[in-house]
Amino acid sequence: MKPMKAVTEWIAPRRTRVKICGLTRIEDVRAAVGAGADAIGLVFFPESRRCVSLEHAGLLRRAAPAFVSVVALFVNASRDQIEQVIEKVRPDLLQFHGDETPDYCRSFGRRYMRAFRVGAPGLETGEDLARACRSYSDASAWLFDSYSEGYGGSGRRFDVGSLDALRSQDDVRPIVLAGGMTSENVAQSIARCRPYAVDVSSGVEDAPGVKSASKIRAFMNAVAEASG
Repeated sequence: MKPMKAVTEWIAPRRTRVKICGLTRIEDVRAAVGAGADAIGLVFFPESRRCVSLEHAGLLRRAAPAFVSVVALFVNASRDQIEQVIEKVRPDLLQFHGDETPDYCRSFGRRYMRAFRVGAPGLETGEDLARACRSYSDASAWLFDSYSEGYGGSGRRFDVGSLDALRSQDDVRPIVLAGGMTSENVAQSIARCRPYAVDVSSGVEDAPGVKSASKIRAFMNAVAEASG
């Protein structure tokens, strides 16, 4: 019997996938899909300027065609809130961006992505990140964002070199880079880390929650060139 390949081999992407997050308008869903985005993100964090209601999220979800994943982002949300989103919006993936425990993330019986804020207390070093990530070994992906007092959407970048030790581990999950991504800098991050995917929000906006079709196209083009 041939030995199994290391996990790091089979998650290595042929191209870098893209999630456009914080969508609030149907025309922005269409712009993201038309530019080739693999996923769209809907925010259910009341303190976010990109937060959408259940009713409006349903409209945005229906605007996403087949083969484009819809991701529901939560920050320390109650079980009732998450279950309502699952029932009414039917997202393809849950994203936990707060302080949710591994057991809590797993308890919904859905595929999920766990976010880690690089530089947060207890997540200052590569060793800290590796230790925290291993608690979420069943996550569909590990997303890395920059640390700020809020939860995401700050537009700040972090040193992707801090993920080097984690990337070399055999049990690494698919890595998603977020935090301060724009069409001008995304190629540098891709070349440095070779992530499974990148996640952009403020970097393709004219205002919080208002995406720019031209910025989305420029971002997607930059990713495609860097992945080639």
